[in-house]
Amino acid sequence: MNYSLLSNTILFRGIAPEEIASMLKCLGGKTKRFQKDSVIYPAGGFAKAMGVVLSGGVNIEQGDIWGNCAIIGNIGPYETFAETYACLQSEPMSVSVTAAVSTEVLFLEIRKMLDTCTSACPFHSRLIHNLLWAMAEKNLMLTRKMNHITPKSIRARLLSYLSGEAVRRGSYQFNIPFNRQQLADYLSVDRSALSNELSKCKRDGLLDFYKNSFKLKV
Repeated sequence: MNYSLLSNTILFRGIAPEEIASMLKCLGGKTKRFQKDSVIYPAGGFAKAMGVVLSGGVNIEQGDIWGNCAIIGNIGPYETFAETYACLQSEPMSVSVTAAVSTEVLFLEIRKMLDTCTSACPFHSRLIHNLLWAMAEKNLMLTRKMNHITPKSIRARLLSYLSGEAVRRGSYQFNIPFNRQQLADYLSVDRSALSNELSKCKRDGLLDFYKNSFKLKV
């Protein structure tokens, strides 16, 4: 495990790499690999630990009893998931967490972060601060999602998402973490209608794309 990279993540920000190894033992850190489309946490289940994506990525999905699925968001390398449910371990998950690609996850027992460290770890308060920061970012992710799916038209939803990604990445050219079906699920639209709208946007000179790579034209 690359502790230097972990020290640059939100959760371990401000903590020296040499301190992280001992902290992971204190937090019951365990790693596990998942194949693409494997369910890491099912909806209705209980999260006993929060996850940190070490490689690959996971999708946060919400479905219904009829099999319809909507993607809430994508969690990439060194980002976290299931923090809230790991705090409230008696609360069944209303979403599922699925490996978007082959993925390695570091699981941490969040209750050990919230309780006083028996080893008197000097970085314990920093870890709690970082955890709150990570949870605040998740709230922003959900807010962005709501903003993108509020418009009625498919074009407005699509351009809202792509514009937001351009601003977030600081570039008009970027890759998105979704294929066409996943993007349609994220925007809560029909895949064929989305593909048709993408072609129209390209024809109208608003953007260019190839698979999951986009270039906005302004």
